[in-house]
Amino acid sequence: MTKTPITVAIGDGIGPEIMAAALSILEAGGAQIEPEYIEIGEKVYLRNISAGIEDSSWDSLRRTKVFYKAPITTPQGGGYKSLNVTVRKTLGQFANVRPCVSLHPFVQTNFPGMDVVIVRENEEDLYAGIEYKLSDDVYQSVKLISRPGSERIIRYAFDYARRNGRKKVTCMTKDNIMKMADGLFHKLFDQIKTEYPEIEADHMIIDIGTARIAARPTAFDVVVTLNLYGDIISDVAAEVTGSVGLAPSANIGDHVAMFEAIHGSAPTMSRDSANPSGLLLAGVMMLVHIGQAEAAARVHNAWLKTLEDGIHTKDIWREETSKKKVGTAEFAEAVIARMGQFPQTLPIAKYQNVKGKATPDVAPTVTTEHKLVGVDIYVVDSSNDPNGLAAKLQKLEGDGLKLSLVDNRGVKVWPGGHKETYCTDAYRARFLTGEGKDAAATTPAAVLALLARIDGAKIAFSKTEMLQYFGAERGFTLGQGE
Repeated sequence: MTKTPITVAIGDGIGPEIMAAALSILEAGGAQIEPEYIEIGEKVYLRNISAGIEDSSWDSLRRTKVFYKAPITTPQGGGYKSLNVTVRKTLGQFANVRPCVSLHPFVQTNFPGMDVVIVRENEEDLYAGIEYKLSDDVYQSVKLISRPGSERIIRYAFDYARRNGRKKVTCMTKDNIMKMADGLFHKLFDQIKTEYPEIEADHMIIDIGTARIAARPTAFDVVVTLNLYGDIISDVAAEVTGSVGLAPSANIGDHVAMFEAIHGSAPTMSRDSANPSGLLLAGVMMLVHIGQAEAAARVHNAWLKTLEDGIHTKDIWREETSKKKVGTAEFAEAVIARMGQFPQTLPIAKYQNVKGKATPDVAPTVTTEHKLVGVDIYVVDSSNDPNGLAAKLQKLEGDGLKLSLVDNRGVKVWPGGHKETYCTDAYRARFLTGEGKDAAATTPAAVLALLARIDGAKIAFSKTEMLQYFGAERGFTLGQGE
């Protein structure tokens, strides 16, 4: 078999040791890979490269299309950006896949039989990193959810379930509160699930869903969710299995895939004591991705047999189930010595190569007619007098735009506000041409003229949002109490 080139980063802290161990095991298991090494992380950050990766490394990733990455250290402060987020978003790695499997009784857990895969949207949501300071008191993070991004990850989750013989996909959102953004994700899930009639599908609100993962994880099979929620529940699920340190992660895109452990670089950990299992299992996922399923199964089963034989690193050592405490290198040697063997208690690992396209196609966006009917203007006022502020703003109405709402942190304070509502110095003033989808259209020029009048009245403003209808659909939410 021709060797497959892969880009490898040995990382920081425990990274070099666990990467050396993982590569030695993969190659002993028959992996036909040709590592191409790049430098990322702390040393690159400290060369004043804020992204933590040099331009030449991008060339390697585009050439190999496979990134096997050890954990890195991000220096504190200094405006350093998350390398993981940079790589995922730059290379379009829309799907984060995290298997969370119980290894009872060899790794302590309260939930024998747990086998959950978290499929997390990887590019959008609050992780877009778009934030603003609106006033001295108020900050804003923008949550961006798109139809193509949502459809793609939902289809990926169902395709993953179908390829891997999974029986159920659960969607988790908070659409009882974020009715537009999370509501879109839930709506698309309900549409797409009909195309997979053999797979059970259900939806849960994320708060109770997280609680159920922590308390009854065996009720779940595949979970698909948005970026922030997925980040949280994948760590919860991994911890419930007994150890976050054993959990692997795959980041899948159309162009480049990245495979890594979910734990950090542990820079203060003593040498030759780290467990390489999370990174090794990420390597197993990598082998399946590049079409080497046989080697992936051989490595995984040797690893399972090692755990069964009680050869454990200190993080999972227990007198009841462990027989020998080993360091990183000796653990790797033990796995290699069991190559070709199978577990006797734990389920035998089986993999098959993916046939055809692994990432789903998304239907093109159909543009609907949209109509501008108003504007939200975020104004700054420290008087703590919303009625007085509204009176000033009403004097600036014109071109069909009338003040319909003043709110503070989403809660209506005019008209008919309540004296108990706490107000910060940042208000949202909503100007509309009328109510409902039949409201008259306005123009950007009318909005600019309104802003000029507000500026002339010496009322500070920090941000605007255009208010539109898309066909009959309102493109903005009502304020609380509106």
